Amino acid sequence: MIKLVIFDLDGTLLNTIADLAASTNHALEQYKFPTHPTEAYRFFVGNGINKLFERALPEGEKTDINIQRIRTSFLPYYNTHNMDRSTPYPGITDVLQELQQQGLLLAVASNKYHEATCKLVAHYFPEIRFAKVLGQREGIAPKPDPVIVQEILSVTAVTQEETLYVGDSGVDMQTAINSGVVSCGVSWGFRPLHELENFQPDYIIHKAEEIVRIVSSHA
Repeated sequence: MIKLVIFDLDGTLLNTIADLAASTNHALEQYKFPTHPTEAYRFFVGNGINKLFERALPEGEKTDINIQRIRTSFLPYYNTHNMDRSTPYPGITDVLQELQQQGLLLAVASNKYHEATCKLVAHYFPEIRFAKVLGQREGIAPKPDPVIVQEILSVTAVTQEETLYVGDSGVDMQTAINSGVVSCGVSWGFRPLHELENFQPDYIIHKAEEIVRIVSSHA
């Protein structure tokens, strides 16, 4: 029986790519670095913002100093503009409400920095009582390290076998594998379908409502 559903945030619950792209491009422009089209950012995100900046910087400029410069410019801009164009994916809000009504525990495990993760979840899903919302924090390894999932399992007192992890990327599928939980890849996110298929998750779905059916199938 599934008792807990853990969701990735960017590319799974929320389409945040336009705001991430605009904010990173803004930071790049401050230091006269070339910018990128929004679609390119689908392959830059997923491993935390420092890795995002490293990928966005041109070859020969991917230094720790430049990453910190971009970060310093990015953070205040994104904190102001992270809800300009971001939006929940179709059906997600209804699915969260349905799962909550069924008595399931819900959580978020993201590689987005913790402050923004909490802000976006609270804004877009105010009626959902998440058991735990975690973003990337200093001193704690990002996904695919399983520590973030293990922390949620500890807080909720739910076993691995009772947990469904839902995400849109190879990082997410590897996180689920490393954590020993049931894995579900979603095709509506930032990464191509074959990236999910390479990890052979327990499920790959194309519509949000399929999450409810997966939970019901484990009853």
